Amino acid sequence: MTSRKSIQTMKPATAAKKLGVYLEATPAEFQEGVVSRDELNALQTDPPEWLRELRRNGPHPRPVVAQKLGISTSGLARNDLTEPLTTEQINAIKDENPEWLQHERATRVNALREEQRVKERKAAKEAEKQH
Repeated sequence: MTSRKSIQTMKPATAAKKLGVYLEATPAEFQEGVVSRDELNALQTDPPEWLRELRRNGPHPRPVVAQKLGISTSGLARNDLTEPLTTEQINAIKDENPEWLQHERATRVNALREEQRVKERKAAKEAEKQH
């Protein structure tokens, strides 16, 4: 008896998230279908023009906007940036470098430092246990 490999599929929203694009900006056929793991891999390795264009110019989903600005998604929310932004809009914010952006970047740096400190402390405790 041979076993058939089941095809793993995901909802378009999941695939868009994995691709780092804003679902509502994708083509209708992408939004209305399901995406298999193989299709997702193909999109990642050889993106079609629509995907390259979205990644280049947006609109970008919040996690991508936050990453491009160097802040957290919470920082976006604190500053009422809840809508997707284009690359042009993101660059305009970066060029303006408002006080809130400087503050959010500093907050993120401090949070990352604290995460690293906790990780190192935990590793030191683990090493201590083994001796």
